[in-house]
Amino acid sequence: MFSFIISVVLLFLHTVSAATPSQWRNRAIYQIVTDRFARTDGNTTATCNTGDRVYCGGTWKGIIQNLGYIKGMGFDAVWISPITFQLQGKTLWGESYAGYWQQDLYRLNGNFGTAADLKALSAALHAQGMYLVVDVVVNHNAWNGPPSAVNYTAFNPFNNPSNYHSFCEVDYSNTTSAQVCWLGDTNVPLPDLKTESSPVASAYQTWISQLMTNYSIDGLRLDTVLNVDPSFWPAFSHAAGSPYLVAEPRLRLPADALARPPRHPQLPAVLRARRRVRLARGQHDGACPDTSLLAPFSENADAPRFASLTGDLVAAQNVLAFTLLADGVPVVYQGQEQHYASVGGSGDPWNREALWFSGYRTQVPLYGLTQALLKLRKWAGGLDQGYWGYGMWAIYSDVRAVVVRKGYPGRQVLGVFTNVGSQAPAYAVQLGAYKTAATNGQVWVDVLGCGTVVADASGGLNVTVPGGWPRVLFPQTALKGSGFCGQ
Repeated sequence: MFSFIISVVLLFLHTVSAATPSQWRNRAIYQIVTDRFARTDGNTTATCNTGDRVYCGGTWKGIIQNLGYIKGMGFDAVWISPITFQLQGKTLWGESYAGYWQQDLYRLNGNFGTAADLKALSAALHAQGMYLVVDVVVNHNAWNGPPSAVNYTAFNPFNNPSNYHSFCEVDYSNTTSAQVCWLGDTNVPLPDLKTESSPVASAYQTWISQLMTNYSIDGLRLDTVLNVDPSFWPAFSHAAGSPYLVAEPRLRLPADALARPPRHPQLPAVLRARRRVRLARGQHDGACPDTSLLAPFSENADAPRFASLTGDLVAAQNVLAFTLLADGVPVVYQGQEQHYASVGGSGDPWNREALWFSGYRTQVPLYGLTQALLKLRKWAGGLDQGYWGYGMWAIYSDVRAVVVRKGYPGRQVLGVFTNVGSQAPAYAVQLGAYKTAATNGQVWVDVLGCGTVVADASGGLNVTVPGGWPRVLFPQTALKGSGFCGQ
């Protein structure tokens, strides 16, 4: 049975030398596949056929040259692909352009640039008040050929078979198997490191400490976190300077899970067109006491593009708007703002298109929506620091819409999201004051369209939803000086 990978974000809290939680809570992250974002030569027509699975020429210099495009949307953190030296040449599954087939921790991927280029990227980000997040792999190395032919001397620093588990195929129904067996396949196996062993853990701690310092890294994304022994992470985090760390365990859900949320209150499922919206609440409240440091997203380099499932731009606006306003540090994957649709397929490798084909257009609907909602997010949090810790909750839902609230009275955001797409007729949603905290005669502005809604004598709001478009309401008096809608 077809299954769709839903990723749930974990957070390992940080302390001392890294940015504080309050410095991360108001951030937003733009995820980049380095090879596919921008080229050093600025060419926007250079060939990049995703089905070929080969390097296309994206570089760290290319990112530097296009930081204005990213910052223009309101992002203040950039997540880049793994930077380490990779398996060379072409395999049955293409080349290692994505960065997850590493062989040498102490050499950089020369396809992306030099050490000086990476330092320049870090410096350029920091000069603009932005953070650098680097993807790291600690679970495995990579080999081109059958498991029995692996030449361990090709790896650095783990160049001895004793550093690795014996080959076995992963059984994801068994936790031990997931942690000790090899990912990949018999064509491109990924020898599994003994992360539970002191020599391996210690070597990784030495490496990550140097990496963080050498390139002034602010946060890490941890690849294949469920395949690593859990005891590995605390010391690794400490050695890294206890930065902001995120990772995605993979949950296999049936195909119709796209219309339903994983059982997690802060990461509702994609709002698929013409399917019922449900917002799960409460199951993980105790397990995740601080949802303001989660990293919600609706697209990434491993999941199908939303536009490949439905080309409805209105549905895409609802999904993206929800993502940007949800609790935590929102993450947007490159190309989502351009409504990329994974031409030729759905998931990997089709969803890793070169962004330069878009011409880095800024006058497109999803770029503008991202710009507006990240600006509102900053504005609301600037008015009231309590906004960041206020958990989003559903105050209304029916078969085609959900209304959520985030923020305390006078500074609260109300988001109205639908799953019916652009073919929906206009309809109204009646919201009671006991949930919205609206007051008699209070004027609310839709920051996406500049329309207004006025609360009735009891504080009720009658919100008209035109054609399935999302609406994001904020008290008019609290918008003064924001620049929204003439305020």
